[in-house]
Amino acid sequence: MKKFLDKDFILETETAKKLYHEFAADLPIIDYHCHISPQEIAEDKQFENITQIWLYGDHYKWRAMRTNGIKEEGITGSSSSDQDKFENWAKTVPYTMRNPLYHWTHLELKKPFGIEKILSPETSDEIWELCNQQLNTPEFSCKSLIRKANVEVIGTTDDPADSLEYHKTIQESGFETKVVPSWRPDKAMAVDNAEEYNKYINKLAAASEMQILSFDDLLTALQKRHDFFAEMGCKASDHGLEQFFAEDYSRESVIAIFTKIRNGHELHENEILQFKSAMLYEFAVLDHSKGWVQQFHIGAIRNNNTKMFNQLGADSGFDSIADKLVAEDMSKFLNRLATEDKLTKTILYNLNPAHNEVYATMLGNFQDGEIAGKIQWGSGWWFLDQKDGMEKQMNALSNLGLLSRFVGMLTDSRSFLSYSRHEYFRRILCNMIGNDVEKGLIPYNKDLLKEFIQGICYYNAKNYFNF
Repeated sequence: MKKFLDKDFILETETAKKLYHEFAADLPIIDYHCHISPQEIAEDKQFENITQIWLYGDHYKWRAMRTNGIKEEGITGSSSSDQDKFENWAKTVPYTMRNPLYHWTHLELKKPFGIEKILSPETSDEIWELCNQQLNTPEFSCKSLIRKANVEVIGTTDDPADSLEYHKTIQESGFETKVVPSWRPDKAMAVDNAEEYNKYINKLAAASEMQILSFDDLLTALQKRHDFFAEMGCKASDHGLEQFFAEDYSRESVIAIFTKIRNGHELHENEILQFKSAMLYEFAVLDHSKGWVQQFHIGAIRNNNTKMFNQLGADSGFDSIADKLVAEDMSKFLNRLATEDKLTKTILYNLNPAHNEVYATMLGNFQDGEIAGKIQWGSGWWFLDQKDGMEKQMNALSNLGLLSRFVGMLTDSRSFLSYSRHEYFRRILCNMIGNDVEKGLIPYNKDLLKEFIQGICYYNAKNYFNF
């Protein structure tokens, strides 16, 4: 019987073990997309206890706890202590077996805490104390945790109206890990609610130091902020959308739509679709002008539970996979950009696994032969960033594209303990390839395998993003 979480965790063959330990394990991490706080890095925050760094804001864990019968007060409530919340998580962990949370939890306890005990109600007090003792030392501040994980680059997620003051502080501090902003302009096209949209446009106007009264003003303000992000080292944009938007529109109609909503009037559905289509195109043109990578996270249906949204707000664990058809609008959007020679490097992430082969085949339509792997299919995301989801993504990419040009894993996380997801991915990749070698499906050519594994784990992303 193989021991749980030993040094060869997930690695089933001798070749897989060699590939991981010799070629992948010690490579630096390029975490090109995440949601960790630049303020917490800039201030080198010290967390008081394991709940603060591990459970605050972690909607993956919150969903599991609710499913396990933990009342909301014991998950997110203000009257429950941090230790009570940790104990509630410990009660839940034994029931997460075969859920990726079980693996992630114990990987994160092992690194960086060095704890190999299984978390349960019986061990929760001991693990609580062991974690907190370490968190209260300088070796477990945010920057120290990043160093321990061997992270070379972090790409945060930032709104165009953000001052990026904390990125500037980090850069001026001489911190050895490169922390760069990523442009996330979703709110600039979120015209579903006139009042909220106008509040945002006023915020963007203040950041841009100009009035935004017309559609041309909006584009000018966004250009100014885009230029500022570039000055701060930005290399990529990111868009979190339920679908691609590729409706036909005219410039005149978009100007009229913006004027209408700026005057406080709600838009009709067709106006919303036209405006979002126009903005998504304009964002893509901006990114192309600077050679940025544009990323599209497609397919989440968010805030399904109105009662809990009103109580807790967004990103609280009430989102799921959407099932809208994607191929036609995705093709139309990318085709327009390619036809106009304005298609920059692009990473497409799907949340619905039924669309795997759709995405894998869409890539080949828009490769231009000038940049290797110019159009990428991103790693399994959100509900799919687990062993089965990542294996399916890589198998489909292998069958229908070039896995060797894949830019690999990202955390997409809000936690400083999530860098173990890169280890998880690397083990899964090495196991897949090692198994193929031992079955005689891939030749055992050490130099070829080294280039293949190290490219996917590190070098492809480094070159693709020009870090």
